[in-house]
Amino acid sequence: MKELLRTNDPVKISWVTALLTDGGIESLVLDSHTSIVEGSIGAIPRRIMVDDDDLDAAHRLLRDAGEI
Repeated sequence: MKELLRTNDPVKISWVTALLTDGGIESLVLDSHTSIVEGSIGAIPRRIMVDDDDLDAAHRLLRDAGEI
C-alpha cells in the first residue's frame, strides 16, 4: 500500500474516502486510533492508503476533484 494523503481534517478524510469508493478504489485510513488517543489537538495526522496499483488513478481522482 502507498500513502495517498496525510491530514488532520476528519471532513477531508471522509470526503476523500467517499470519492475513492465512488471511483472504485479501496482505501484504508491508518493512525485513527493513535489520533484518538492523543486527544483533540490534532498532532498526529491520519493517512489514507491505497493499493500500489491504484495510486495513479487515486491521484487523478483527487486532482479532478480539486483536492490536490
